[in-house]
Amino acid sequence: MIGKVYLVGAGPGDPELLTRKAWRVLQSAHVVLHDDLVSQEILRVLPLSAQVMNVGKRCGAKGISQAEINGLMVQLAREGKIVARLKCGDPLLFGRAGEEMEALRRAGIEFEVIPGVTAALGAAASAQISLTDRRHASRVVFVTAHREGGTGLRNERHVAADTTYVIYMPGHRYAELAAELQAAGIGADIPCAVISRATTKDETIFRTTIGRLRECPAAASPSLLVVGIVAGLAAKEADIHDSEFSSKLNEEVLQLALQHPYNDLEGDLHGGSSVE
Repeated sequence: MIGKVYLVGAGPGDPELLTRKAWRVLQSAHVVLHDDLVSQEILRVLPLSAQVMNVGKRCGAKGISQAEINGLMVQLAREGKIVARLKCGDPLLFGRAGEEMEALRRAGIEFEVIPGVTAALGAAASAQISLTDRRHASRVVFVTAHREGGTGLRNERHVAADTTYVIYMPGHRYAELAAELQAAGIGADIPCAVISRATTKDETIFRTTIGRLRECPAAASPSLLVVGIVAGLAAKEADIHDSEFSSKLNEEVLQLALQHPYNDLEGDLHGGSSVE
């Protein structure tokens, strides 16, 4: 009896962002083949009954090849196993799903793709960046900083001012990326944000400009870079909101403190009123 392979999107890292279908498939899988960047929070919710294998390929690190992953999926399915190929974010975006689907088709293996929340959307939500804004950004470009035959930015030219760029897998090549972006026509004063491990407890957000991107501290993987006017709006509005909120909160706390019976000094000294 032939099994089935599911290409499953793990989302950006928070287990609560798994789709209900992804959760159901993961709970019933015999084998889970996961990418190296799938969060530990996700891996901890996998069933104890499943065989879990890390088949990740980190940049610069020697590991399992794509051909070996393809062969493993085919072999396990032919053994009658339900296989979950678990990918960070969405399987169809920078996840080599095209190569894996082609291999499964050629082998006659049934498969299904279960979409996930891609990292760009998880990171933008965490950083409160609206990737489009009818006043400032009508286009969004998803691009990887690593592309077969070279980086993914060198062919970009004459970028429109109303474009938001989301750059996957920037690594720590901030100076090089800044130079490529400026060569594409993106000014040094354009805001950007490096968002690392979005939606997890280890998430970090570093907001800067293209001109100062080289000063960004090295961010843990997975990370991505959001470039565009909307990144600056988010930072500005967040600062204003935080300032206004803090001021208002302090005022409210002071008023409550003055009104609270426990802070009635005269009542306290004379054994005044109690609170239930």
